Amino acid sequence: MPKREPPSRELVLKRNSVERLKAELFPTELANQWERLVDTSYEKLPEEDIVRLQWFGMYHDKPKIGTFMMRIKIPSGILTAEGLRVIGEISEEHGRDQGELTTRQNIQLHYISLDRFPGILDRLKAVGLTTMGGCGDVVRNITGCPVAGVDREELFDVSGLIKQTAGFFYGNREYSDLPRKHKITIAACPYQCNAPEINCIALVGTVHQGRAGFAVRVGGGQSSTPRLSRHLGVFITYEQALPVLRAIIDAWQSTTEYRLSRVKARLKFMIDDYGVDAFRQLVEARLGAVLEPLPQLPLPAAESDHMGVHEQNEAGKFYVGFPVYLGLMSGRQMRRIADLASSYGGDIRLTRRQNFILGGIPGGRLEQVIAAAGEIGFALDVNGLYGSSIGCIGDPHCNYAVTPSKEKLASLIQRLTTQFGDEVGGLKLNLDACPHACAQHWTGDIGLQGTTGRGSNGEPLEAFDIILRGGLGRDAAIGKPLLRRIPSAKVEDTVARLFAGYLQHRLAGESFTRFCTRMPDNMLVALGTSDAADAVAEQSTD
Repeated sequence: MPKREPPSRELVLKRNSVERLKAELFPTELANQWERLVDTSYEKLPEEDIVRLQWFGMYHDKPKIGTFMMRIKIPSGILTAEGLRVIGEISEEHGRDQGELTTRQNIQLHYISLDRFPGILDRLKAVGLTTMGGCGDVVRNITGCPVAGVDREELFDVSGLIKQTAGFFYGNREYSDLPRKHKITIAACPYQCNAPEINCIALVGTVHQGRAGFAVRVGGGQSSTPRLSRHLGVFITYEQALPVLRAIIDAWQSTTEYRLSRVKARLKFMIDDYGVDAFRQLVEARLGAVLEPLPQLPLPAAESDHMGVHEQNEAGKFYVGFPVYLGLMSGRQMRRIADLASSYGGDIRLTRRQNFILGGIPGGRLEQVIAAAGEIGFALDVNGLYGSSIGCIGDPHCNYAVTPSKEKLASLIQRLTTQFGDEVGGLKLNLDACPHACAQHWTGDIGLQGTTGRGSNGEPLEAFDIILRGGLGRDAAIGKPLLRRIPSAKVEDTVARLFAGYLQHRLAGESFTRFCTRMPDNMLVALGTSDAADAVAEQSTD
């Protein structure tokens, strides 16, 4: 536990400009000043107000000319047909018919101007949706298993708890002034498809001594200082879930220690400083009760993103997971998928890997629905890499991007599927255009992070770091950047060589990541950068 005294509030306000602007005018108060915002030309809007707009789920698009990315929160990715239809209409009318699915089960639109936003917010509210708290120092979208409540294999249904938790935290002023963003995930999926390893708090469904409840993980996150969440060592009941979530957040937000620097303003750093045992004591002190011990952390049974055809827990109903190429979905496609789901009384569920699921399909309509989705642009019978690859927004929209993302991901998918066919179908390819890790490059089978290299004459050059040995689930690990500043033009060749080396030298049943873990650094670097077949063959038999 840290021995230093927490900084004073005065020092926090002096050092941290975001804490200062929140104190001067709390961001949600802009709702009462919308006329001023609309009447002020974009160039004259104070930068402080641009930051405050994040609490409304808005970041300025690149280039900064007065349009914004708008992030719509969808708890656990579960969306009604009418909700998706409205989002599609907004995209067509105001967002140039563009949209993207995110790794937190949100939908993001672009090109939204401030004068249109109040009307858009009203339209979303009418179908039970909001952008409020999509960004900013708040509890972000609460993620979970997308098929909660309908999956035959789930341990128990948590969809009600997710609704309750979202209803409590979303727009709650008490939890809208956090040191920085805070990410929660809740699921009872036996496959732990919701990535509990990389969230600030994860409630992991388990059955302990015949009782349904949760293990608690804390302190996960990615960005430039990635951490895997740690087992808090406790079992909590369904009824304790919300009080424990509050106690954890309160223990973090109540000290000024994690408000002094934005860089250190995440729960993972408090867990680093205090350790799990001391942090648990802080949480128990807030609860006024000692939590029940749970020595063993429950691990996933296997791995699944719920793609393909599955029977639901209701007899005669099915859900089908469809891959979304590059995570991109136009407004028109959203409307058509919404109409398709509406035609049989079903819903839409968004996955962490930027895909969607159509739920509640009657068995007699199954083939027709699959065919119709294919006609809309979401074929089921494509290479699995289409659904297992994820990429951040990147260029042209993101102000942090230093390389293309979707374009480069498309090029990699084309190269790998052409060269390796179905062999590459399950590979998790995670590509980010900057260190923020929105596409979770630290935990992909192959992670790529955009950076800047130097050409032969010292000129700046688009480049990527290639990260290996990362993963989630039973083999959860933060990857290691082994091939640094690979020029963008050489990335496809480098990744293809790595995968070809894996196919040639893997052991029976060995996954790509386990192969990379078994191989020493120098052999992996050699595989990616040159013809190292002999050296790797010799190493693989040692």
